[in-house]
Formats: sequence, structure tokens, C-alpha cells
Amino acid sequence: MKHHSLIFLTGFSGSGKSTIGPLLANSLGFEFVDLDKAIELAAGKSINRIFAEDGEAGFRALELQSLEAIASRRDLVVSLGGGVLENDRCFGIIRAHGTLVYLKSSPEILAMRLQHKTDRPLLKAEDGRRLTKEEILSRIAAMLEKREPRYLKADLVVVTDSKKIGSSVEDLTRKIERHIRKTGRNTNQEK
Repeated sequence: MKHHSLIFLTGFSGSGKSTIGPLLANSLGFEFVDLDKAIELAAGKSINRIFAEDGEAGFRALELQSLEAIASRRDLVVSLGGGVLENDRCFGIIRAHGTLVYLKSSPEILAMRLQHKTDRPLLKAEDGRRLTKEEILSRIAAMLEKREPRYLKADLVVVTDSKKIGSSVEDLTRKIERHIRKTGRNTNQEK
């Protein structure tokens, strides 16, 4: 059953989920959970180590388990990993249980934000070396092209390219509150 007090934030790595999420949760009076941190806690090791030891398939299995556990909770803002929506089961759980919000950023902005990050396994070369700025942009554009059709199925879309974090959170809080009022009213009318 869909609950309006369960907010899932999606978007590519670097779109602002981990930065905006806690502020949004505070603004709504909700708790914040970073799905990747929940996975690390459950596995007892870092995302990088999970990828190295268990591969992406092992990580995705842990991701599904963690998401299933979170889906029954309320008054929660959840920051999703950038690829979680690619899994049909994960996508179904999210759509069935909460409100999905896409934090949208351009590939150029994402590349700029991510170029110095070392904790993003999917933005490393096969041999583990750091990618150049051009390689990062190319990889992001390719991954975004694959992922964005799912991202765009979100209940709400907020562009995070040039807004200040505070105004993004205020804008998002208003949009979520309007969405909850609208969908809550429609749900009550259907009964």
C-alpha cells in the first residue's frame, strides 16, 4: 500500500540526494535514511568492498533486501542509489509504497561534482584507475541515457543544477506537500 509519508529521492550520483535528503527530512519532520549507508551497515563493509568482493550483482541483491525492509516504514525520506531503479523489483516496491522524487542534473554538472570523488565504483576504469574528466562525462552521459527513462517516471521532478540547496529544499518541500494533499485527497475519494 502506498504511503505518502515515505519519500524516495532518486537521481544520478552527484544530483544532491545525500545533501538535500537530510534537510528535506528535517523540513518535513521525517527521519532520513541513505540506502547505501543502510546497505553498508547490513553488510558490515563499504560499497567499494561489496563491489570488489561480491560484484555488482551481490550489491544489487543487498540493495533489494534493504529496500524491502525500508518499504514498511513511515515518516521517512530515503536517498536511493543512482542505479536502484534499474531493478524492476526495486522500482515496483518504490512505486507501490511511497512517493518518488527525481533530483535531475545535467551530465556536465554531474561530471563537475563527481570528478574528484573516489568512492563511486561505477565511475572508475576497469583497472581501478580514476577516469579523466572527459571519460567521466562520457560515462555519466551513457549511464544517464539508460537510467533517465525510469527517473522520469517519478511522481515529482526537481532540477538541481543551479539552485542553492536551501531554495531546492524549500521548493521540494512545497511540491511534496502539494503532492501529498492532492494524492491523499484522490485516495480518500476513491474509497
